[in-house]
Amino acid sequence: MKKLHLSTLLSLTILLLLACGSQEEKQQESEGQETFVPNPQELPEKEVPKLAIGDKAPFFRLPNVDGSYVSIDDFEDSDVLVINFTCNHCPTAQAYEERFIDLVDDYKNKGVAFVAISPNSPIGLLPEELGYTDLSDDFEAMQIRYRDMDYNFPYLYDGDVHEYSLAYGPTATPHVFVFDKERKLSYSGRLDASEKPGTANAEDLRNAIDKTLAGEALAEDKAITPAFGCSTKWAWKNEYTKKVNEEWKQKPVEVEKISPEGLAQLLKNETDELLLINFWATWCGPCVVEYPEFIEIQRMYGGRDFQFVSLSMDNPNQEDKVLKFLKSKYSAVPNYLIDTEDKYAVIDVVGKDWDGSLPITLLIEPGGNIAHKVMGEIKPLELKRAIVDHPMIGRYY
Repeated sequence: MKKLHLSTLLSLTILLLLACGSQEEKQQESEGQETFVPNPQELPEKEVPKLAIGDKAPFFRLPNVDGSYVSIDDFEDSDVLVINFTCNHCPTAQAYEERFIDLVDDYKNKGVAFVAISPNSPIGLLPEELGYTDLSDDFEAMQIRYRDMDYNFPYLYDGDVHEYSLAYGPTATPHVFVFDKERKLSYSGRLDASEKPGTANAEDLRNAIDKTLAGEALAEDKAITPAFGCSTKWAWKNEYTKKVNEEWKQKPVEVEKISPEGLAQLLKNETDELLLINFWATWCGPCVVEYPEFIEIQRMYGGRDFQFVSLSMDNPNQEDKVLKFLKSKYSAVPNYLIDTEDKYAVIDVVGKDWDGSLPITLLIEPGGNIAHKVMGEIKPLELKRAIVDHPMIGRYY
C-alpha cells in the first residue's frame, strides 16, 4: 500500500508540474502577444513625399487583419517585394482585386512577396463616398473584405496616423510599389491601364516584376506610371468630412401623411430609381435602434439611382411625436405617416405575406417588383450588399 501511495503521489506531482508549466507557457504567450485596437486620429495636414526610382523602401510594421503584426523584415528572403496601397471602398480598388489575387498566385513560387496596405483614415471618409461599396475602410471592414475575397496576401491597416503610408506617398488607391532584392524602388504606379474587370491582366505590374527579377531596369517612361483611382483619405481631410456631416444635419426634415391608396401607388415605384421603404413606428424598439442605418444608407447610395423612404405606422394623431423622432435622426428623406388607424388596410396593401409586425423593409425596383425584403430587423451589411450588387447600382463605374 505504501508503494502504491508513493507512486500515485509521484504521478500527481508530475502532472501538476506539467500543468503549471503549460499554464506558464500560455501566460508567457499571452503576455508576448500584441492586441491591436484601432484608434484613428485627427491630424494637421502634412506634406506627402514621393518615392523616386532607386529609393530605399521605408520601414513598416503594421497590424494585419488576422491580428498579427507584419514587418518589412518578414519578407527579407524574397527577391522582389510588391506593396499595394489599396482599400475597401474605392470602385477602382475593387475592380483590380481579382487581378491582384491572380497575380499573387502566379508569382508565389518565384521569389516575389506581396502585401497590401490600407492607408485611409476612417474618419476622413464620408458616407457619400461609399456609393460603390458595402464597406467602409475601418479595420473591422478590412477583416470582412479579406474573408469575402479570400485574399492570399497580408492586408495591413495604417489608418490611425498613417505612420508608414506617409513615407511611401500613395497618391490613390490602388497604387503599387515594386522593390528589388536590396529593397530599392524599381516601379511605382498602376497595375495596368484598363480599369474595367476582365479587360486587362495587370500587364504593367507583371512587366515590372519580371524586369526586377531579371535585374533589369525599366525604361524611364515605364518605371513610373499614373496611379488612377480614389484619392488617399488622409486624416486631415476630416475637416471636410465634418463640414459635410454638419450640412446634412442642417437639412430640413418634414413628414407627410399618406393614405393606404397613396401607399399602394408608392409601392408601384413609377420612378427610375431603386426604392427602399422602411415601415417603422416610434413605439417599436428595434425600429428606433436600427433607423440611423437607413440614413447612412441613403447618404451612401443617394447619389446613384436610389432613394430611401421612411413610412411611420404610428397613429395619425402622433405626427408631432413622429416628426420629433425624425428630426433627432436627421431624416432628410421623404418621410410619410400612414393616415389611417386601420392597420389591416395597410397590411392588405403591402401583401398578405406580411404578418403586420414591425419593422419591415422593402427594396423595390421600378415597376413595383420587390428585389429584397426583410421581415424584422435588418442586417446592415446584407442590405447594403443587396443594394450595391443590384444591376441598377453596381460596384463599378
